[in-house]
Amino acid sequence: MHTCRDCGRTFSSELKYELHRDTCSEDTLLCRECGNRFAERRATRDGWHYRCPNDDCDAEGLGEAVVRLKDARVATR
Repeated sequence: MHTCRDCGRTFSSELKYELHRDTCSEDTLLCRECGNRFAERRATRDGWHYRCPNDDCDAEGLGEAVVRLKDARVATR
């Protein structure tokens, strides 16, 4: 098993992990409402106000509805 240090996702093969690392970074954000992942630069225009860039989602606020992927927690059963 291979686990990404930035987002915590686990991959069954090294190839899948390496492909994932090309697109994952510490500045990746996660929307708690729609589950969308996106780069920080897509979520803000001024560096102060953050919102989900998905047109169908109204989530706003860094640390509230929009969180850094490295700070997100995945629920386990």
